[in-house]
Amino acid sequence: MEVIAMFKWLETFKVVYETKNFSKASEILFISQPTVSAQIKQLENEFGTQLFIRSGRKEVLVTPQADILYERAVDLMNDWENLYQAVQTNQQQIIRCVIGASHTFATYVLPSLLIQLQQEFPHIRFSVQMMNSLEVLQAVEHHTVDLGFIEKPLSAPTIKRFSLMEDQLVLAGNLEKGPWLVRENTSGVYYYTKRFLEEKDIDSPVMEIQNNEVIVGLLKQGFGCSLVSERAVEGISHQRLDESYKRNFYLIRRKTSASDDIVKCGEFIYEWSKQQ
Repeated sequence: MEVIAMFKWLETFKVVYETKNFSKASEILFISQPTVSAQIKQLENEFGTQLFIRSGRKEVLVTPQADILYERAVDLMNDWENLYQAVQTNQQQIIRCVIGASHTFATYVLPSLLIQLQQEFPHIRFSVQMMNSLEVLQAVEHHTVDLGFIEKPLSAPTIKRFSLMEDQLVLAGNLEKGPWLVRENTSGVYYYTKRFLEEKDIDSPVMEIQNNEVIVGLLKQGFGCSLVSERAVEGISHQRLDESYKRNFYLIRRKTSASDDIVKCGEFIYEWSKQQ
C-alpha cells in the first residue's frame, strides 16, 4: 500500500467523520460519493474493522474504532504537513498554533495577549479565527484549532478547560426604545440575555445579530439595547448589573495529543491572565 493512498483515504475519512455524511464529504472533497464510499471501504479493509454504520439515513454513525482512528489520524496528518513545510522551506520544523476565540475575548483581550505570545514564543506561527463559543469548542475537538477561548463553561470528554479572568456584563443602550440586539443561542452571552429578559418579563422585539462588533456599532449610534461586556461600552450609555451577570473567560485545549509547545503556550496564557 502506498503512503500517498493512505493519506488520501485518511483525508476522506476525516471529512466523513466530521460531517457524518457521505454526500457532504463528497461535495467538500470535490469527488463523487461512490469514490468516498470506496475509499472508506478500502480503509476499513486495511484496518479490518468497521468505521461507520450506514443506517440508510443520510447521516452515518461512527464506531468506537472510528473515534480512535480520528484522534490519531488528525495528529499524523498535522505532523506530516509540518514536516512537509519544513523540508520545502529548508528550515527547522515549523510550529503552528491556531487560536479560536469568541467575539468579546478576540476583540478586547486577545490583541494584548498575542503580543505577549509572540514575544515569548517567537518560533511559533500564530493564526487567529473568530467564532462563537460553541464553534470554538467544536473546532478544538476536530483539531482545526489548537487553543480556544470561550465565554461560557462548555466541556467535552476530550477537552481540558482553564478558568481565566472575569468579565462583567452590563445593560447598554436605550431600554425604552429597543429593539433588543441579541447574539445567536450558541454564543457566550446569549444565556445571560435570555435570563435577563425572563427575569424582567420583557417581551420587546428582538433582532438577532451574529457579530458582537455590529451590536456595539449599533449601540454607539443610539439604536437598540443589549447585554454586552463592560470592556465594550466606552462611549455608550450603560448600567452595571449585579454579580450574577459576571462571567469567566476560559482557555480550552485537547487533553491528549497537544504538543509540548501548545501546552507551554497554555501555561503561559493561564499565568498571564492572572495578572490582568
